[in-house]
Amino acid sequence: MTHADALANLGIRQTASGGEIRVWSENASQIELCLFDHKDSKWIFKTVALTRDANNVWFGRTKSLTPGRKYALRVNGPDGPMNSFDPNALLLDPYARGLTRTGPDIWRSVVVDNDFNWNGSVKPNTPLDHTVIYEGHVKGLSRLNNRMPEHLRGTYAGLAHETTISYLKKLGVTAVQLLPVHAFVSERRLMKQGLSNYWGYNTLNFFSPHSFYGTREAQANGPSAVLREFKGMVKLLHEAGLEVILDVVYNHTAEEGPNGPRTSFRGIDNANYYRQTKSGNYIDVTGCGNSVNTSVPAVSRLVLDSLKYWANDVQIDGFRFDLAATLGRNADAYFDPQHPILDAIISDPELKDVKMIAEPWDVGMGGWQTGNFPEGWQEWNDRYRDRMRKFWLRDVRSMREHGSPGDGVGMLATRLAGSSNTFSQTRGPLASVNFITAHDGFTLADLTAYDVKHNVGNGESNRDGTDNNMSYNHGVEGPTTNRVIEASRRRTIRNMMATLLLSAGTPMITAGDEFGRSQKGNNNAYCHDSELTWLSWDRRKWQNGLWQTTQHLLKLRHENPALRPSHFGVFGETTPSASQMDWYDADGDEMSVWDWNSAENRTLQFLAASTPEREEFNRILLVIHGIESPTSVILPRHEGVAGYTLLWDSNDDTPPGEDAPAIVFAPGTELTVSASSLQLFRAD
Repeated sequence: MTHADALANLGIRQTASGGEIRVWSENASQIELCLFDHKDSKWIFKTVALTRDANNVWFGRTKSLTPGRKYALRVNGPDGPMNSFDPNALLLDPYARGLTRTGPDIWRSVVVDNDFNWNGSVKPNTPLDHTVIYEGHVKGLSRLNNRMPEHLRGTYAGLAHETTISYLKKLGVTAVQLLPVHAFVSERRLMKQGLSNYWGYNTLNFFSPHSFYGTREAQANGPSAVLREFKGMVKLLHEAGLEVILDVVYNHTAEEGPNGPRTSFRGIDNANYYRQTKSGNYIDVTGCGNSVNTSVPAVSRLVLDSLKYWANDVQIDGFRFDLAATLGRNADAYFDPQHPILDAIISDPELKDVKMIAEPWDVGMGGWQTGNFPEGWQEWNDRYRDRMRKFWLRDVRSMREHGSPGDGVGMLATRLAGSSNTFSQTRGPLASVNFITAHDGFTLADLTAYDVKHNVGNGESNRDGTDNNMSYNHGVEGPTTNRVIEASRRRTIRNMMATLLLSAGTPMITAGDEFGRSQKGNNNAYCHDSELTWLSWDRRKWQNGLWQTTQHLLKLRHENPALRPSHFGVFGETTPSASQMDWYDADGDEMSVWDWNSAENRTLQFLAASTPEREEFNRILLVIHGIESPTSVILPRHEGVAGYTLLWDSNDDTPPGEDAPAIVFAPGTELTVSASSLQLFRAD
C-alpha cells in the first residue's frame, strides 16, 4: 500500500458495519471518539477507543455514528516543546463535513447527510479567455436587497435568489468569487472589542460551510440542511451559467498563536500541523499567529482532500488561495515553486478543469512570489494593480503638484498586453488575474477620494491597513460638493474600470466598484459587518451611469476577442489565439525608443488584431491619454484597416445607446482626445 492510499478515507464514512472514523496523528498516544446525545449536547453517552495503524491513522467504528450525530475527539500524547496535547479537550475532526455551536466558543463536529439531487446541473466550464470574476461576500451581496424576502437576505439562498442572479447576469460577469465560506470564527481580540471577523479569514474547519450564512430555517435544521442550501445555491448559479469560486484559507487556522484556542489541529498533532522550530516557537509567515505546515504529507493531503470535496461533492468551479506562498514553503520554510502540493493541486485528475488562483505572497521571508507559480496556476497580479493605480492616480497627482509625471506609457503598455515580463511564454496572459481593487484595500471610488486610510473604527488607532494605497483624492479628502472634483473623480473611476476590462488577462471586479461603492476611506474593513461593507441596492443617478458603463465595457470585452488573447505572440510569427499588437504614438507613427521610455509621453495608441481559432477575426484600437488636458491624435494608417468605429469614450458619463448612430473615422484622421481619457474603436 502506498502512503497516499494509507491516508485515504480520512474523516467519516458509512460502512456495512456502521460509521467509521479515520484520523491522522503521528505523535498521539491515544485517541478517543466521543459521541453526544441527540437531546443533550453536553452528555457524552458513548466513547470509542480508536486503533492506530502502521501509517499513524487512528480508526474506529460504531453504529451510532450516523447523520445528525454530534461528536468530538479526545487526544492524549507526550509532553514536549512542539506538542500541545490535552486529554480533556474535546476537539473537532479535521475532516468534519458539518459543525454546530453548542455554547460560547464551543463547537462540535456533526455527521452530515450528503444526499442532494443535482437534477442534471453541470458546471459551466467557462473558458479562461471569457472569464470575468466578481469578488463578493455572501452576506454583503444581498443583505440590503429589499427586492427579495427578508429571511433570505444575506444568506446562501439570497445569493441564489433570482434578483441576485439577474443582477450578475445583466452586468456581464461569468463567475462569482466568494470571500471565505469555510466555517470560521472571530479572533478573541476582536470579540473583546465588540467586533467580528466579517471577511472570514479565520478558518475553523476546511470541509464545513459557514453555518451562519444559512437561512434561519436551515440553521435550525442542522448542518445537513445548511449543506443542502449551499449546494442549492451552487446549482442555481450553475443553471444561470455562473461559476462559483471560493476564497480558501489553507495557510493558517483559527487556533491563532501558541496560546490561542485549542479546537482541532493543535490538540491532535501540533508538531506536524503547524510550522515550528524544534524549541516549539511558531514560524508565522502569515501574520495570523500560525502557519499550516504543508511540508508534512498528511497535512498536504488534508488540503488536497478538502479541495476535491468542494470541487466534486459540492461542484465548486475554482479556488482562490489566500497567502498561497505559505502552501509552497518546504520543510525549511522556503518557498519552492516545485512544492508537491502546488503540483498536486493542478495535476490531480479529480481537480481537472478547476480554476486555481494564487494570492502569490505571504508576510514571511521571500514571501513575494508573483509570477513564480507553476504552469496551470493563475495569480493575482499586484504588479498590474500598482501600475494602473500609479498611471491614473499618483502620476496625475505628481503632474498637478510638481509639473511632471512619474512615468510614461511604457510600463503601462506591458501590463495592458498581459504582463509578459511577469508570466512566462508557456503560461500566457491568462495566468494574470488583473485587478485594481480587492476586498482588502480601498474601493475603486475611495481610491479617487482619499489620500490616506480612515480605519479608526477598526479599534487599532488607525495603525492597521496599508499606508501604500497609491490613491489620489483629487484635491479634497473625502466627500465633496465641488462638481469639478466630482467629475474628475468619476472620469478616473471610468478610466480604471475600462483599463481593467480592456486589458489582456483575466479581470476581477470587486463587488460594488461597478457603481462606485464607498467604505468611507476604510481600507481594511474586515471587522465591519454593517452597511459600511454591505452592498446598497439604492443608487444615485451617477452610480447608475457607472453601472451601465461597466456593463457596456463587459459587453465590448465579450464581443471583441482581440481584447482576450490566450497566448503571448512571438515576433515574426502568427500564434493562434494570441493577438497581434501594434503600438503607435499620438501622431499615428510607430513608437520610438523615446516614446516608450519618456515620462513625458502619456499618450498611446494600441492596435490589437486577433488570431482566432474559434471566433471571427477581430481588430480593435485603444487610445489612452494620461494628461489632464486635451490633445490631438492621428489615427494610425495600418494595412487592412479602412476605418475606425468608435465604441466607447471614457469622457462620457453613460455609454452610447444601442440605437446610437455609428461614428466612423478614416485612418489618418486627426481627433481631439479629452483630458485623461480612453477611447475604444473597432478597426474594420
